[in-house]
Amino acid sequence: MILLEHVPLAPRTSLELGGEARFFVEATDERTVLEALAWAAARGLDARLLGGGSNLVVADAGFDGLVIEMAQRGLRFDGGVVTAAAGEPWDALVAATVARGLAGLECLSGIPGRAGATPIQNVGAYGQEVAETITTVRVLDRALQEERTLPAAECAFGYRDSRFKREPERWVVLEVTFALRPGGAPALRYAELTSALEGHAAPDLATVRDVVIALRRKKSMVIDAGDPNRRSAGSFFTNPVVAPELADAVAAASSRPMPRWPTPDGRVKLAAGWLVEEAGFAKGTRRGAVGLSTAHALALVHHGGGSTAALLALADEICATVHARFGVTLEREPVLWE
Repeated sequence: MILLEHVPLAPRTSLELGGEARFFVEATDERTVLEALAWAAARGLDARLLGGGSNLVVADAGFDGLVIEMAQRGLRFDGGVVTAAAGEPWDALVAATVARGLAGLECLSGIPGRAGATPIQNVGAYGQEVAETITTVRVLDRALQEERTLPAAECAFGYRDSRFKREPERWVVLEVTFALRPGGAPALRYAELTSALEGHAAPDLATVRDVVIALRRKKSMVIDAGDPNRRSAGSFFTNPVVAPELADAVAAASSRPMPRWPTPDGRVKLAAGWLVEEAGFAKGTRRGAVGLSTAHALALVHHGGGSTAALLALADEICATVHARFGVTLEREPVLWE
């Protein structure tokens, strides 16, 4: 284990904001993860896990504990069953499955980050979620100090949620296994995607992957060094799920048609980006060095030279305004380290 001190975290996040980690370890194997956790526990230090940093907001003061970067690599294929180490880059995994004709992850193309983070957030986009294909998640249970393999039914997956997200101090995701469909057809459930595929009579997985990445690129939702919106954590708020009565009230109070989707439990999912714009925050809104993406109102961006405090102040302003206007509470999607 190579232990470093006072390591800047901003360059390790897609927002490029935040202070230093007091201690830092890059874990390229599971033994190093265990050793680092034991080292922190022996000194009474909090330990947190870092993946690709694409869904993370770090406080300006940094983190006064140990940060363990999950950098373990490895992919195993057995027919349609794919097992990925936690540190495996996510989009490389999706590309590999598409290249092998394995359906189930194609609509999740272009998402930054690492494989181990996907079950934590139950990553989803364009009509797919990883919960649909995850069969098991191998974890370290820090409470019991033992390794466990949890079946999907025990992961308590929900919309952008899981037991791992609800108990972040307990679980360390080590490996994720997916059951995909060899020769399966792509998932075409999302209106924007199906519209973009018009003219393709029977699009294959590779075509769907290309179109998804193109759609994400138009919204500045892929990491591109030449994009002025590149310093972002992607969608900053989750789409709120509300009672039908509240959805009707929001629609009545709005000046333009409101996107809405019924959920299996009888509630209604609203579009957070639409709510942000309808509350008066246009794409490209700025508050000094932070603002909204010019391509997507749901993405908060850092233009350089800014602070986490300023970014969170803008997020709070948006939340307060949306709630005052519509009575809807927006929840942050990225994780905050403070």
